[in-house]
Amino acid sequence: MRAAIYFADTTVKEAFEALKTSARAEDQELAVLLDKAITAISANAFCGTQVQKRQIPKVYLQRYPPITNLWKYNLSRSWRLMYTVASDGDTIAVIIEWLDHTGYDRRFGY
Repeated sequence: MRAAIYFADTTVKEAFEALKTSARAEDQELAVLLDKAITAISANAFCGTQVQKRQIPKVYLQRYPPITNLWKYNLSRSWRLMYTVASDGDTIAVIIEWLDHTGYDRRFGY
């Protein structure tokens, strides 16, 4: 199911743009991984792994209400892309954030 891609807020979008224009090789690699993930999500919004509702971090529920679902897309090198899927007649995927493995564990309390 095709989906339109949006960013949760301007800081997320600006962080993505900064990665794309960064001179650091690590940032460029992450930008490429994110581009591939966004392309895959736009082709099929449900290609990630759905997070159980009880495991959705409270910070997401407070910052981006009304989140009713959360999806995780595994990037290589232990990075995770977090997004939610909504509908306004068309399917919309909203990019919330991307986290390294340590940040992911902290966010989810593992």
